[in-house]
Amino acid sequence: MNRRMLLGSAGFAALAAPMVMTRAALAQQADTSMDINHAMPPETHRFKMGGFELVVVKDGSRPSANPGETFGTDQPVEAVGELLADNFLPTDQFVNSFSPVLVNTGSDIILFDTGFGEGARAQGGGRLIEGLTAAGYKREDVSIVVLTHMHGDHIGGLMESGKPAFPNARYVAGRAEYDFWVDPGRAGTPAENGHKGVLANVKPLAEKMTFVESGASVVSGVTAEAAFGHTPGHMIYRLESEGRQLILAADTANHFVLSLQRPDWEVKFDMDKAAAAATRKRVFDMAAADRLPFLGYHMPFPAVGYVEKLDMGYRFVPKSYQFDI
Repeated sequence: MNRRMLLGSAGFAALAAPMVMTRAALAQQADTSMDINHAMPPETHRFKMGGFELVVVKDGSRPSANPGETFGTDQPVEAVGELLADNFLPTDQFVNSFSPVLVNTGSDIILFDTGFGEGARAQGGGRLIEGLTAAGYKREDVSIVVLTHMHGDHIGGLMESGKPAFPNARYVAGRAEYDFWVDPGRAGTPAENGHKGVLANVKPLAEKMTFVESGASVVSGVTAEAAFGHTPGHMIYRLESEGRQLILAADTANHFVLSLQRPDWEVKFDMDKAAAAATRKRVFDMAAADRLPFLGYHMPFPAVGYVEKLDMGYRFVPKSYQFDI
């Protein structure tokens, strides 16, 4: 390496390092209530779909042992391990990631789901706000928060230090989902912890919430569709802009192999397992037939891809440059 090349490389490093530091500093200045102590911002991914801009944020990820205790709970453990091995994945662990998405329609800035929030930051999660800041958006910019359903990894980021995390937003959720979780009858049942989470994070915002049914329009180009099973009121959303479409599939599938290649297999966190399996097949049959991209909250980051029919289920095909041309 000659002197000119060495100086050029050093100069680039000197320019690049302050940029990283500045971005982290700006993120911290943007919200002093957050304990941000990371050297790098969380992973984000920005792409265009028609006239919409989408920003996917990796709120965090979590490794877990014994995949067969979560996926294919009605199958022999060996069958789950064999399917993982066939797809070049470890048989004794899996990684779950969490990917809220912001959609800028040009008229509204809509956030779909909110991650774990402040309660997960000590474990490296709850990075949504930090990621939005790194992508150039402030909490105050969000005009609508849409909740696909009310499990803790989707509603944990609604509140920040006891106040609404997105102070200028109105909220959208499925009526069946809200009614189920706020019902006092959940006390003393397996749904009790979820009930408490909804009372703490969602119910305080109910006065600013619009409750929707399947087929309702959130704004022009954003339509709710029922996808019950994972929870009693789980919803997905169809985005349409300038002739292009994308399905925000939320938790319809929770693993890109185990839930898609074997959609009939039972999943621990699906509350109505038969309905969840039927929903998976309906949604992904449609996505495969119409060659529609989808964003799945727990798909490998950046969580966007396609499916094609594959013997008993579907093959996940991650996006590459389809949205760039």
